[in-house]
Amino acid sequence: MLAAAAARAAYTALTRTPPGGRGRWDRTNHRGEQVTLLEGPAAALAAAAGAGLAAGVPARSRAALAAAAAGAAAFGGYDDLAGSGDRRGFRGHLGALAHGQVTTGAVKIGGVGATGVAAAALTGGPAVDVAINSALIAGSANLLNLFDLRPGRALKVALVSAVPLGMTRRGAAAVAAPAGAALAMLPEDLGERAMLGDAGANALGAMLGAAAAGSLSRRARLAALAGVTALTAASEVVSFTRVIQRTPPLHWLDMLGRRAAHAAPPVRAQPAPSAPSASPDPSAPSASSAQPAPAVAAAGITPDSEVTSGPPAVPAAPPAP
Repeated sequence: MLAAAAARAAYTALTRTPPGGRGRWDRTNHRGEQVTLLEGPAAALAAAAGAGLAAGVPARSRAALAAAAAGAAAFGGYDDLAGSGDRRGFRGHLGALAHGQVTTGAVKIGGVGATGVAAAALTGGPAVDVAINSALIAGSANLLNLFDLRPGRALKVALVSAVPLGMTRRGAAAVAAPAGAALAMLPEDLGERAMLGDAGANALGAMLGAAAAGSLSRRARLAALAGVTALTAASEVVSFTRVIQRTPPLHWLDMLGRRAAHAAPPVRAQPAPSAPSASPDPSAPSASSAQPAPAVAAAGITPDSEVTSGPPAVPAAPPAP
């Protein structure tokens, strides 16, 4: 409840006064409509704060949860704001790295991996458990982000994943904060006013991995890691969106609470005007630069794209006659 309340409060504050300006956080979703990425930082901040207050969770595990959220959100946010979207997936980023090009995605992969090691070390245990937990935390962070392709999908996956983790008393306490933050943000995500982005999806996924690391047996953690690894590998060759669309139960759950395919766009609430910044960011893109709905194909949005990685480019003016 505290995490949910904190997520709503943080989201309201951030959307009222977006850091760097509204255009810095606006993106074009799969319909070609504008949404804000501020849902992600709000969910990550609230979940991390809530984890620090989780009753019934050892101090080391609480620290691991908070570290997982903070590190994954920081590197995911960096990719959200600085990424170009030219390369996608492990294959794309590592392929670029092999040719001497360091993408923001490659930086995020390394950063989230380091976050997993740090969180696993805080959880403690023998070296073999630290290794398993490191891979589980980093892998879970990446996997949840792969589901952030349609409104509400990543949050639903997070909430469904929290159910088996919550079967034990320690597990329930550990997943309470990320689940509360996810539940609080679900209306904004389903209403297509906001989306998690890498910052939110990586943070919530890393926290679920950290919750598993601190509450499951070694055998259960190995099984979870195998599942995470298999799904991540499959994502490189299979479209999750197409699989979900062709599987009736998954399609029903995926569409639950979402707008119909041709429904009218939602009305985004406009926050009260704030005083102009003394030092505006000249590089922040304008909100008016987002692609309209008919330009979905031109924006490069595919069945497995929820949003372009950066603000849409403004078309060049036609040449003079």
